Amino acid sequence: MFVKSLVLVLTGFSALPAALAAQSPPSIAHKAILTFAIAQQVAANARQIATDKGWPCALAIVDDGGWPILTTRMDGAPVVAGIELAQGKARTSALFKRPSADLENAINGGRQAALSAGLLMMKGAQPIILEGQVVGAIGISADTPAHDDEIALAPAGSVQP
Repeated sequence: MFVKSLVLVLTGFSALPAALAAQSPPSIAHKAILTFAIAQQVAANARQIATDKGWPCALAIVDDGGWPILTTRMDGAPVVAGIELAQGKARTSALFKRPSADLENAINGGRQAALSAGLLMMKGAQPIILEGQVVGAIGISADTPAHDDEIALAPAGSVQP
């Protein structure tokens, strides 16, 4: 009796692969990736804007998980802690998929709970979008929040695969 039941169970399992094969294959999502070459392009654009405006800065570019890809500090950047600030701003922007200023504005608008997020909520970072997806972010620390944002905004929108 046990052997007969076991044969029936095993026969049922043998039909399983055929049933699964008859179904259409699952679709595979495409994920755009911020490569080092693209990060270098974005950084070069940001440095050019900062140079043209006379606003030397520290900048950081992170992937969509907030992990650093590239950081640099231009000669004459006025903020000693600029690299840490730029990385924090970029990480915040990448993880929230929005400009870091949006979170600063939320706090200034009375959304005190945003303080508990543990991220750097200061103006100066913009998400980097490729193929309609946020693939990372650029964070800037120059001399003023307005200059930080201006430097970050232009290269983040100029990504070419």
